[in-house]
Amino acid sequence: MPTVPKNLPIGHSASPEAIIRSSVELGAIVRDQRKRLALKQLDIAGLGNTGNRFIVDLENGKPTVQLQKVLDVMDLLGLEVVVRPKAGRVL
Repeated sequence: MPTVPKNLPIGHSASPEAIIRSSVELGAIVRDQRKRLALKQLDIAGLGNTGNRFIVDLENGKPTVQLQKVLDVMDLLGLEVVVRPKAGRVL
């Protein structure tokens, strides 16, 4: 059973905000946060009750990963999704 670091985030991350435009960019953010927390992919898979293959696929930017699982892993890592209109965008 993996050990849970005492500094596992709750709420906002210390990471800067990022605009994500692809699954590859999202995967990189998730990977960076996991490494910042000194966790292994297997740790996140165990803590998130998912398979290691899912974590690998997510971090590699596989575009067909299940959205709810992505949100669950992000929450576990202290990340969140914010949806807002694009700045300066007029239809």
